[in-house]
Amino acid sequence: MSLHAPEFFAELCLPFPDSTVVGNTYYATPVTGTPLRLRISFAGSIYADTFGGLRLAVVHADRGEIDAVALDFVDHGTFHRRDEAHNTTVNSKQYGRFSVSRRPGKPPWEGAVTTGLRDAIEQYTAVWFPGAWAASATRRTAGRTAHKTPAPPAARTGGRAR
Repeated sequence: MSLHAPEFFAELCLPFPDSTVVGNTYYATPVTGTPLRLRISFAGSIYADTFGGLRLAVVHADRGEIDAVALDFVDHGTFHRRDEAHNTTVNSKQYGRFSVSRRPGKPPWEGAVTTGLRDAIEQYTAVWFPGAWAASATRRTAGRTAHKTPAPPAARTGGRAR
């Protein structure tokens, strides 16, 4: 079953324009011209087809993985509201996790609040890619300029237009 990874990573609103999602993994080059890349994938749990967080890794183009960190959904409050609304107990298999077979036709991570994860990703990438968030945000907003659109032609009255 699909994890709907592109939608999940889009919901994180990561500011890196040079990025892509392949399968269930997000890849980005936060700083252009450097050999360091960012890889974010879903981290499994002890239960089959169940995910409990994200795994961030800094990958060097020639040397491979340099550093990695796991971001647990529970630690970042990702599913706190959902679990509270469904009265999911802390010691249950579903608490703070999502399963690929949760709801057919809907993203399995439905109900996730990603602000805590996004903040943690920003903190982690600030160590390895200093200034990348600010530079990416500036580039993104600089490209968005207001364009004046021409006014629609005045409608004629009194006759039929073809």
